[in-house]
Amino acid sequence: MNTLLDRYGALLNEVDGWFQRCLEQHPDLISCRNGCSECCRGLFDITLLDAFYLKRGFDMLPESDKSELARTGTRRLDLLSRVNPAFVEPWLLNGIPEDDWEALMPEDDETPCLLLSKRGGCLLYEYRPMTCRLNGIPLIDVCGEELFDEWCTMNFTDMDPRTLTDLRFGFSELFSQELLLFQELIRLMTGTPRNEVDLFIPAAVVMDSNKIIRAIEELPHTP
Repeated sequence: MNTLLDRYGALLNEVDGWFQRCLEQHPDLISCRNGCSECCRGLFDITLLDAFYLKRGFDMLPESDKSELARTGTRRLDLLSRVNPAFVEPWLLNGIPEDDWEALMPEDDETPCLLLSKRGGCLLYEYRPMTCRLNGIPLIDVCGEELFDEWCTMNFTDMDPRTLTDLRFGFSELFSQELLLFQELIRLMTGTPRNEVDLFIPAAVVMDSNKIIRAIEELPHTP
């Protein structure tokens, strides 16, 4: 498991390298910085691979911080279980119909992320999910394909960044490598293939690996 997470960390470093190059090339157009938390609101799904990488960083925190975050995470998850009684520990989103996910993460939810410090920085910045690292800039592959054509409103305020070819990156290859690592993780844990297991950051903070494995094994197999 540790070796696999190390490999995923190396992949995340590639994302960080791309984002840093974008910042260096367009410092006057991109406002994203460590400490900016404008997008750190509400809930969003992360992969089980991201969850384990996040948990690696969480486990390194001081005990007092871990206890406080675990309590807060559990309270938030309990509230979600009230919204959907079928959404229970270990809180895998795949355990409920995908049509029900939206009710758990409404777009107008402005609740600060569990991992935000009082100063507005991420407590687990080096271990944050890939989604957090990609946010703020449109994702355009080196071939020109637009994989995500939106960007933070604080960035590129007077122009369309999709015209900037130096923002492009090998995203298709990146996501392919991410999927391969995810599949390897699932095979390592359960011995069976899967392409998707998702959860929320609060669930990653309090997750029990044994309960996760049992829940995955009980999920229906999709083509």
